[in-house]
Amino acid sequence: MHTDTERCVRAVQSKDARFDGWFFTAVLTTRIYCRPSCPAVPPKVENMTFLPSAAACQQAGFRACKRCRPDTSPGSPEWNARADAVARAMRLIQDGVVDREGVPGLAARLGYSTRQVERQLNAELGAGPLALARAQRAQTARLLIETSALPMGDVAFAAGFASIRSFNDTVRKVFALSPSELRTRAARRPGTPSSTPGTLSLRLPYRAPLNPSNLFGHLAATAVPGVEEWRGGAYRRTLRLPYGTGTVALSPQDGHIGCQLALTDLRDLTIAISRCRWMLDLDADPVAVDEQLRGDPLLAPLVDRAPGRRVPRTVDAAEFAVRAVLGQQVSTAAARTHAARLVTAHGEPVEDPDPDGGLTHLFPSPQALAALDPEALALPRSRRTTLTTLVGALADGSLPLGIDSDWEAARARLAGLPGFGPWTTEVIAMRALGDPDAFLPSDLGVRRAAAGLGLPSTPAALTGRAAAWRPWRAYAVQYLWATDSHPINHLPV
Repeated sequence: MHTDTERCVRAVQSKDARFDGWFFTAVLTTRIYCRPSCPAVPPKVENMTFLPSAAACQQAGFRACKRCRPDTSPGSPEWNARADAVARAMRLIQDGVVDREGVPGLAARLGYSTRQVERQLNAELGAGPLALARAQRAQTARLLIETSALPMGDVAFAAGFASIRSFNDTVRKVFALSPSELRTRAARRPGTPSSTPGTLSLRLPYRAPLNPSNLFGHLAATAVPGVEEWRGGAYRRTLRLPYGTGTVALSPQDGHIGCQLALTDLRDLTIAISRCRWMLDLDADPVAVDEQLRGDPLLAPLVDRAPGRRVPRTVDAAEFAVRAVLGQQVSTAAARTHAARLVTAHGEPVEDPDPDGGLTHLFPSPQALAALDPEALALPRSRRTTLTTLVGALADGSLPLGIDSDWEAARARLAGLPGFGPWTTEVIAMRALGDPDAFLPSDLGVRRAAAGLGLPSTPAALTGRAAAWRPWRAYAVQYLWATDSHPINHLPV
């Protein structure tokens, strides 16, 4: 995108928010970089240059605009729509892998040398993994400075900086303000979220439009008691994080998602935000998705009626894989019951920061489930075999599932497990791995909706028709599911 100068100029001159996060405008005269929708008067064309990431702007010596705050724009939708090494690297960097494991750890997860990773990221993003991680640390630091009363030393280490000096230097270089000046400005800004003691209140941006009905409806309707709940207009759940645990409350608001985080270790802030954004599919480009799906005249009325549907995902791929097996050929209520039993027996207890809340446990880890007695499972024998084989493979690392997974390789591994047919494999690819083209032609709800619309209703014929929907078939599934009156399609009252 950033190499198409004419298109970028048009987006900047029209202040088109759809392109926020796709590219950044660096102004040669002021040495400031902005998002395309910056409210300031656009600079002269000859003074603009376009870069693919905030990290590339910072590395080139530009500082963030104080009006449009480009570091807080939605992430590029490219990284969630691709499965190549660069996209997987970006998802891992957003998940905090470089801060925890360094560049060698990132390279090892991708199966490349550090030199190859550096070369590929620099070629496409204009910055290497360290610069990209540094830009993310700066954004995390800004969030903590502006939304908490933490001492600056605690902010520095929570954001991932190795020293106070590095923290101060980075904040000054990126934002042209000291940390204390940032906090003072935030206190004067109207509408700044205020946190209750022990929590952080954040705003998660997204590209409009966003239809919250199926997104939050799905999460609420399938919520596992003790791990998830819908309370007070928010979806709440527990989080297992690298340094500790946490709880989050997410609520749809006008123009953003309200996010209340309570963490036992603030070093988990970046990864908690990243996983919440991933779960809600907030970096999607709904305009591009809906435009493609509108090309089918039978789908177009569904898209026009309620545009901006997202794919509800998960904060933990292994957890979702277990829940997908529990949900095979049973109702939503039965799947929740089976999952709740596992949570009660094997989940790790946690304390809900809301005294009236119902969050009591983390979903059990694969290691904890690998030790369970199959005979204690109230499941058919074949399903027990499927579940125990799955958790064994997850626990010993032979089945790696996560945001960095190669989608086709993960499908092949899943298909090799007993009891894994196309439906289970594809629903995991869609909701746990984030493949935007995952498709469920054999799903009863999809087939029923297809028949009602006049689309082919047999799996083979529907798959053929859906070729025109690629690479967004997972979103087409959301529109097809939405034709049903099932609770997953409606915000709880």
